[in-house]
Amino acid sequence: MPTHTIIEPFRIKSVEPIRRTTREERQKLLEAAGYNLFLIASRDILIDLLTDSGTNAMSTEQWAAMMRGDESYAGAPSFERFRDSVQAITGFKHVIPTHQGRAAERILFSVLCKKGDVVPNNTHFDTTRANCEAAGAEALDLPIAEALTPSLRHPFKGNMDTPRLEHTIAQTGRDRVPLVMLTATNNSGGGQPISLANIRAVKDICRRYNIPLYLDACRFAENAYLIKLREPGYADWTPRAIAQEMFRLADGCTMSAKKDGIANIGGFLCTNDDAVAQQEKNLLILTEGFPTYGGLAGRDLEAIAVGLNEALDEDYLNYRIASTAYLGEHIAAAGVPIVQPPGGHAIYVDARAFLPHVPPAQFPGVALAAELYLEGGIRSVEIGTLMFDRAAKMDLLRLAIPRRVYTQSHIDYVVEVILEVWRRRQSIRGLELTYEAPFLRHFSARLRPAHS
Repeated sequence: MPTHTIIEPFRIKSVEPIRRTTREERQKLLEAAGYNLFLIASRDILIDLLTDSGTNAMSTEQWAAMMRGDESYAGAPSFERFRDSVQAITGFKHVIPTHQGRAAERILFSVLCKKGDVVPNNTHFDTTRANCEAAGAEALDLPIAEALTPSLRHPFKGNMDTPRLEHTIAQTGRDRVPLVMLTATNNSGGGQPISLANIRAVKDICRRYNIPLYLDACRFAENAYLIKLREPGYADWTPRAIAQEMFRLADGCTMSAKKDGIANIGGFLCTNDDAVAQQEKNLLILTEGFPTYGGLAGRDLEAIAVGLNEALDEDYLNYRIASTAYLGEHIAAAGVPIVQPPGGHAIYVDARAFLPHVPPAQFPGVALAAELYLEGGIRSVEIGTLMFDRAAKMDLLRLAIPRRVYTQSHIDYVVEVILEVWRRRQSIRGLELTYEAPFLRHFSARLRPAHS
């Protein structure tokens, strides 16, 4: 019998209580945290949509696998199972574990980049940009034009603008472009997928100039499933086969396994280049650990080995994409402006359109995040002017849904809170900075209501 109800493809075996707070308590907590939701304790959050990174619920298979974790310093079989799982999906020759994705980014850019280099990407996320710039290179965003209009529907707004990529390489010079990256899905651009056609087009340009192509593969499984749903010719492909084709077109990848590894910690760096891999392993030993553990416990390697495969399960992906869209469709139907179409891991509210009276300099995304917390105890995150400063092209509020954590009733509650804030949106004021760090300022910034 055909049904329309979204059901979670799992049963709940263990529960964790969440605590309700009063509006008065939340007002005091907001003020004490300088209106920065990163600085509020998790015990004071009712629904936590700050990130889908490391906040996943692991499966019984993952917990069972963790029990055989081998904690040997070198050569543990847990690494072999981890490596084999990664290679079965990506096909890369060298698999280097790291404690999370940003460690892989730091090592990659430290090895490949020098001062004055340019690294094109569809859109760099926060730590990718910071690690690229820390190596002295310019993090250059080359999204397609459609990606910059949140309300515009386009199936692959994560695509890179290939004519601009070719122009950039020609103008900059091949020697100053050490690699090209594609972020799948494009987190900064609304969680939007990249098409296989676009990956092939980017690869063709890279091949012509002998430049390696790397995937930021944090959400590779969700991107693969969105290709299956949206790109002609792939409806009969499995998500695994599509993911394998994505990686086949690349020369390496960085990965935070805290996303589509469905784990709570971990990541990896892959390459097919022997010389580059050796340099990366040398740096890994300096700051992360021996190449067969890379800063992770054996039990973490085991959890990732299982989680990577569970992330490609089609029943799981159907539920994941449908439940994210459920949130977006319900608030959009009431007029709330969101990035269209909904992506895989989050719904992105267009904060500039939600609060047109709040200028970007007064951080509309942060102001909206504060109001959602004040109204209903929901934590979310701004992706805009506070996070990216002058590089911000949009001000978005991301509602990132942790994997296998919340039920449909939780999401219904989120809808209710958002619509209440939408109803009184004209009363929301902007914010101004009282403290900012020299880099990645959004993690520790403090703000207050703007005077004007």
